[in-house]
Amino acid sequence: MPARRFALILPLLALPALIGCGDDRAAAPLPPVSEAALKAVVEKPGIAREKLARAVDMLFSDEGNAETRAVIVLHGGQTVAERYGPGYHENTRFVSWSMAKTVTGVMIGQLVADGRLRLDESVPIPAWQRSGDPRGEITLRQLLQMRSGLRHTEAGDPTYESDEVRMLFLDGRDDMAAYAEAQPLEAEPGRMWEYSSATTVILADLAARSLTASTDPAERVRVVREYLRTRLFEPIGMKSMVPEFDTAGTLIGGSLIHGTARDWARFGEFLRGRGAVKGAQLVPSAWIDFMTTPSPPNPGYGAQVWLNRPGPGGFVQWPGAPASVFSMNGHLGQHVLVNRVNGMVVVRLGKTQDNSRDPLRKALARLVTLYPKGPTT
Repeated sequence: MPARRFALILPLLALPALIGCGDDRAAAPLPPVSEAALKAVVEKPGIAREKLARAVDMLFSDEGNAETRAVIVLHGGQTVAERYGPGYHENTRFVSWSMAKTVTGVMIGQLVADGRLRLDESVPIPAWQRSGDPRGEITLRQLLQMRSGLRHTEAGDPTYESDEVRMLFLDGRDDMAAYAEAQPLEAEPGRMWEYSSATTVILADLAARSLTASTDPAERVRVVREYLRTRLFEPIGMKSMVPEFDTAGTLIGGSLIHGTARDWARFGEFLRGRGAVKGAQLVPSAWIDFMTTPSPPNPGYGAQVWLNRPGPGGFVQWPGAPASVFSMNGHLGQHVLVNRVNGMVVVRLGKTQDNSRDPLRKALARLVTLYPKGPTT
């Protein structure tokens, strides 16, 4: 046989051996689960304990997930795993960042149920009520679904010109609602979806206006804080919650509510229960259904809640998880995921850069689908 032909055939003869080596590597046993990982999981979690411990541990040990500070897993309303990074514990209050939007959305639903606000009427913002101002056509529904048409630029470049940065830290910080409400329209209300922290501050301003006619900042803070405490936080058992307000007395409802990981888990369980806690319906179940219904311009977003459906460009939040999964998402990887199909709630708090979240997204998608489908309490 010519040498050249033999040289071409030789790699093919070696191929079965190489394939066999690959199979051996794939079948190699996984390393033992660490004691710290096992300790984070209850004795009888309802699935293989090591499997759950390994999935939680991955969030702490895999460098691709960056810094995980807290993880809590609930199944059927029961805590099956809880773990903290160094320096953090069950009494640490974690900042919500944009997870706060979902809290604000639920509060708005309660005010609608109370008859103080109306979903499909133009919102009572004084600056928009002048004759001929097209912003007077914006409805509460459109604000909740991030399709107001207002010119709000989130996460722009350069950063200091982004509306959420200007509103939170620069020229808008003393009266955030006034800053957000002063922006002109860039699209007809209802037609274009645009994620906006400024929009949720407008919702927070509407909450205060619906509860008091006073413009005194201290009174605005008092009525909103009391409403949240008595109507939402205490009935759910969220005793650690600390909402922040600006100088004008407006709840910074798009980004700054603080609470422990356990309390964020309680809120996730409240959402899984469609607004009910121990038989008490704190907000109509239809409102939670509305929040988890796709916004017409963006199927990947509901009303102050992220949905696991393809959004712009086909992007899916939690690849491999069911379309029914929804989540509260905050800057730097703050997440509460809810999977009604298998009864799971997953909380992950930490610090992962927003442009490097792919490994974290995949790890959380695996974790929130770890339990099989089936009836849960």
